[in-house]
Order: sequence, then structure tokens, then C-alpha cells
Amino acid sequence: MGLKEFVKKSFSKSPWVVHYDCGSCNGCDIEVLACMTPIYDMERFGMVNVGNPKHADILIVTGTVNEKNKDVLKNVYDMMPDPKVVVAAGICACSGGIFRDCYNVLGGIDKVIPVDVYVPGCPAKPEAMIDGLYKAAQILKEKYSRKEVIVSAKSLG
Repeated sequence: MGLKEFVKKSFSKSPWVVHYDCGSCNGCDIEVLACMTPIYDMERFGMVNVGNPKHADILIVTGTVNEKNKDVLKNVYDMMPDPKVVVAAGICACSGGIFRDCYNVLGGIDKVIPVDVYVPGCPAKPEAMIDGLYKAAQILKEKYSRKEVIVSAKSLG
């Protein structure tokens, strides 16, 4: 196995997840945290929660996008390395939810960044989120198989 194949395989098997709250009621945020408890244990699928978007492969977003946080969400998305996958968790992130008619709400996060997986619910249940994250991992694997991963000697040493 060559170096490029090794890098592709290793990145596609252990996606790192970062969570960003756009400003929700925190119901979905609590359920995201529940995904990391021993009861649901998203790490059994090889997914690890990270605090820095520069290290993440999957972005899970909760809450609605509004005029104040749209640029922050876009910056978080732009900090992530390619390829990346976005999961909209909860009905607020999917479509704006009960806040969709508020004067400063743009709607779902797909108004600002591209979304790969939608997980509806108010709040979205941990089982649904883990299913969405599993689908996101499959999409990430497909994106890695299409992308030519180039590793330079400079990055190795």
C-alpha cells in the first residue's frame, strides 16, 4: 500500500466531529452531548469529538442561522480542511424551525453553507444524530475516494 492509499484509508475510517451551536434553545445541544455518553457512544463508530474545526472532518450544526452568526458559521466551515461534510441537526438547523419567521432569522443553515445530511427533530434524538453522523461518515468516505490526497515530503518531516 502506497502512502497516498494509506492516508486515504486512515482519514476515511476515523472522522473527527466538531459541533457548532448557531443559537438554539440548547435542546439539540444536549442531545449532541448525549451521543458522546456511554449509552450511545458515537466513538464506537470511530467518530471523535474535537473542539477545533481545523481538525474536523464533519461539522454538526444546531440552531438557526441569523444575521449575527452567519459569518461565524461560514468561518467555522471555511476553517475545516477539504473534504468536509456538514450535518444539520434539529429542525431549527434544517429549516429555521419555530424561529423561521423571526425578523433576523435567515432559515436553515443551508442558506449559508452547503449541507450534506439533515437530521430533523425537536430536539433531534441521539439515535437519529448517530444515524446522521454515520451517513456523514459514508459521504466523507466517498469524498475521500474521489479526492486525490497529496502528501508532500515537507508535511511528513
